[in-house]
Amino acid sequence: MKLKHALITAIIVTLIATVCWELYWRSNNYYPTLNDEKALWALERSKVEKATNEDVIILGSSRAYFDIQQDAFNKIMGRYPIQLASTGSSPLPTFHDIVNNTSFTGTIIVGIAPGLFFSTVYPGASPWRRAQSKVDYYQDQTYAQKMNFRLSIPLQKNLAFMSADEEEWSDDIDLKSLLRRINIGNRTEQPPMPPFYSFGDVSIPRNMRMTDRTVQDTAFANTVKRVWYFFGSDAPAPDKKSTMAYFMDDYKKFTARGGQVILMRCPSSGGVRMGENMGLPRSGFWDDLVKQTGAPSYHFEDYDELKGLICPEDSHLSGTDADYYTTTLLNLLIQDGVLKKNKSEYALK
Repeated sequence: MKLKHALITAIIVTLIATVCWELYWRSNNYYPTLNDEKALWALERSKVEKATNEDVIILGSSRAYFDIQQDAFNKIMGRYPIQLASTGSSPLPTFHDIVNNTSFTGTIIVGIAPGLFFSTVYPGASPWRRAQSKVDYYQDQTYAQKMNFRLSIPLQKNLAFMSADEEEWSDDIDLKSLLRRINIGNRTEQPPMPPFYSFGDVSIPRNMRMTDRTVQDTAFANTVKRVWYFFGSDAPAPDKKSTMAYFMDDYKKFTARGGQVILMRCPSSGGVRMGENMGLPRSGFWDDLVKQTGAPSYHFEDYDELKGLICPEDSHLSGTDADYYTTTLLNLLIQDGVLKKNKSEYALK
């Protein structure tokens, strides 16, 4: 009897504590959203195994992730793209994985964020490591990990305190992230990184959309801008020679077997665009990549419909503008005969 009472008491205390913890974070403007984690990326990557030559894969960094919206894409094309872009990452490891570990012969749209695409091929560098870690996770994922992720989805959708993305500098509120943000003294002589708050919400099928707060709250958007300027002020020199050679090797393999690559330069604005113009000028990077590949290429500055788009935090489009960008880009691709609409059923389950 005592054991039964103790168990009941423990359950009641746990429920009360859970409710209080959830209400506390909701009172601080947090809300339930999916975690942008390796398991979600791996779920999307698994679709490549059964993809046909009518499918489209999106690669790139966070701009390709934010700016290509799944629903807008499906409305035009009659199917969803396979979204494999990754924040803060080079697309080269993922492109290499698809070219060398699958038989996919459809279309790959590669988002070119110059600072990341041309950054490095060094395995230990962050842009490379972040993408490669997702590829490795997919290749090594266990059945237990797959089941654990699927079971966690209802909890993530309903509990704010489950927020736990994998960014080391995120403002997540799981216990691990909270402990990581505790600073004990100043252990480095370098200036501290500005606070980096989450500014996008994730949903299934894997889709990233800018939060309304980022669009409406200029002060909040400025906190994100400060992070971009911090990264830009200490960014290593691009390794154009190695990255171009690595990409071209896989590009030739992929196109030789019938695959199509489309190069996409998503919008940037303000201080970020100024920095890119100075450190990674279009003529020396984008134009040279287009020339060497000969691939269909779409730079936002080449189209009156796109060049006026402004990024709230200088680097990514708002949800509304991302819908417009996705729709406009696809219409250009269809108009040019690069893509064709397909109205066949495409289940993403």
